[in-house]
Amino acid sequence: MIRRDIAARPDWRARVEADGLIWHTAAGDPYWFESAYYAFTGAQIAELEASTAELYRLLLLAGQAIVDDQALLDRFGIPRAFHQPIRDAWNAEPPALNYGRFDLGYDGKSPPKLFEFNCDTPTSLLEAAVVQWSWKEECFPQLDQFTSLHDMLVAKWADIAPLLPPGVLFAHVADSAGEDTITTSYLRDTAEAAGIETGAIVIDDLGWDSDRACFVDLDDQPIAALFKLYPWEWLVNEAFAPHLVKSLADGVVWIEPIWKMLWSNKAILTVLWDLFPDHPNLLAATMTAPSGDAVAKPLLAREGANVSIRRAGTVVAQTDGDYGDEGYVYQALYPLPETAPGVFPVIGSWVVDGTPAGIGIREDGLITGNTARFVPHVIEG
Repeated sequence: MIRRDIAARPDWRARVEADGLIWHTAAGDPYWFESAYYAFTGAQIAELEASTAELYRLLLLAGQAIVDDQALLDRFGIPRAFHQPIRDAWNAEPPALNYGRFDLGYDGKSPPKLFEFNCDTPTSLLEAAVVQWSWKEECFPQLDQFTSLHDMLVAKWADIAPLLPPGVLFAHVADSAGEDTITTSYLRDTAEAAGIETGAIVIDDLGWDSDRACFVDLDDQPIAALFKLYPWEWLVNEAFAPHLVKSLADGVVWIEPIWKMLWSNKAILTVLWDLFPDHPNLLAATMTAPSGDAVAKPLLAREGANVSIRRAGTVVAQTDGDYGDEGYVYQALYPLPETAPGVFPVIGSWVVDGTPAGIGIREDGLITGNTARFVPHVIEG
């Protein structure tokens, strides 16, 4: 795994915008960063793919253990009213893409290590699925790249289409940066490519019709299927949370399903370690602060907020944010490779329906936050 400098295309902004990535610059600095790329060997890609499949296997076992054990479920801080809906959805397996991004530490030599699994509201999807492939085709047409995300997403939508009601509404927050909007729009495109009729709505515009006891859209029509790029942990704490329980009982299709609350909560890291201690793809994780080196992560957070790195009990790096009241997980510190001065890459390894689907790379300082850059990759040899 080698980071190489390269001249960016003179018209790179127009190129990525043509692929739909309008959120390519943050605070004047490129978010999409093609002045460098990462080169992997085929053996390294095979190891990432195998490790991703293995981590998904472990998560299936951990999920079953949690729904079977009330004490484990309580560890996640999920409101009790949603425990049974989670169990019901886990057992019923309602229609879902079952997609997500494993964030991995990897140095190209030792086994990849799991940092967390973003599977409820994962972003950097368009970049991994489309934009970096277009870059590769123009800059390195003779080389390969590990991404089959786009085709697999379309195929999965086609697979679940017969199980969906007519029309799926796609909801997201009206984020000023446009990242959530881009991701949701791209997933809507993949659904339409599979022949599914879609619509769009801002999450704040969802309504509740008390007479009909159902969620409605801006046309006052009942919502039967909703894809949402909005965290379940926020939904279950909204004022309309009791209505969610009824909608789930009434068979409204929520994509992704509510059981994703188990895997997107960082308490899953402690369950995995309890069940599979010393597994080569896992880092030790506990609910109590150790005396040695560790990374403290809120159970529920986005974009690396409220994370701190501790060495021998002393905080050496940390990020701000609005999370942490729900508690923390403490994960063993993994020494990320420094591929350029002050640059530390994290591998985002994607799955669709539990199958490895490609990687994307973000690089930042010691803590990967919302200013991390996305850097493309190729496979050499």
